[in-house]
This record gives sequence, C-alpha cells and structure tokens, in this order.
Amino acid sequence: MNPTFVRNVVTLGALALAIVHVIFPSLAIDGITLALVAIAIVPWLAPLLKSLELPGGWKVEFQELQKIAAKADDAGLLSKADAAPHEDYAFQAIAGRDPNLALAGLRIEIEKRLILLCEKHGIGTTMQGLGRLLRELSSRGVLTEDESAVLTEMTYLLNAAVHGASVDPRATEWALDVGPQLIQAFEEKLQ
Repeated sequence: MNPTFVRNVVTLGALALAIVHVIFPSLAIDGITLALVAIAIVPWLAPLLKSLELPGGWKVEFQELQKIAAKADDAGLLSKADAAPHEDYAFQAIAGRDPNLALAGLRIEIEKRLILLCEKHGIGTTMQGLGRLLRELSSRGVLTEDESAVLTEMTYLLNAAVHGASVDPRATEWALDVGPQLIQAFEEKLQ
C-alpha cells in the first residue's frame, strides 16, 4: 500500500473525527480532540523524527536502521544473490526473545567477518577494536570509503543495543532481513 495514501487516510480520518467532536456542543474540546489532531499531524512529521517517546515509555526509533540499510545497499554491502538456505546465526535464534541480543549478535557476526577479511589481507587483528579494523580495511582498499562509513555508522547503532538502549521491536525484523544479506556480502568478499 502506498505510504502517502495511508498518511492521507490517517490524517483525513483524524481531522474528520476532530471536526465532528468540535461541531457538537455536547462534545467539548478536550484531550480527545487534541489527541486526534496529534494523530493527524504525526504521520507527516515521521520523516523528520529521529525518535518519539510517548507517555508510558513507548519509544520509536526505527528510522535510523532503515536509513542505514538503504546506505548499506547503496554501498554494495548487501548481497543481491538469492541465497540458498543458510545456517541459522545466533542473532536469528534469539531475535524473537530479545531485540537487544539480536542486534548484539548481528554486530558479533559482522566483526567476525571483518576479522576474517583482515586476516585474508594480512592485517593484524590482535587487540584491535572494530573502528581500527574498519580504518585499516579502508586504507588498504579492501573496503571502499562508503562501505567503511556505512559499517561504522551501523556498528554505532548496534553498539547502542549492546549497551542496553531501548530497542524498537521492529529492529528485530530489520536484523532478520538485513543481517543475512550483509553477512552473505561479506562471505562473497571472502571468496
């Protein structure tokens, strides 16, 4: 379904309800009206919002993951191959129970592949952090600057999950969708 159509329907529906609520004298402008107006406005602000936290601790922070997936695709970090059934990665097994652990597991799988890439190209990996490995791979031309920049940004987001940041449940879907493509792309680089 077209996202613009959905936003239009949500906006028009919420505004219509707000107008009906205001037209009838027995229905005063109150919290309900204000909530409906907010519902009408939020879909239009979504592209501008990094996160939205509502009463009750509900937090939306999925947009960054979607952006980084698009950047990874543009940089050629996502495999286009129609992958044969692949092994289950640890992050896939835990995804349904703990989104933070799923993202942490994806980060570990990425780091494993980066270490293998370093070893393949004679880059020492002893006691080197992920940032240093990315810089070395980039400086030697194993990764393009775009690939390195995307991976740096991605690992920053994944590290936030490792350190207990509040994770949108949709992040698990993102990891299950993007993770195997990313790992497959690394496997292709390793061959």
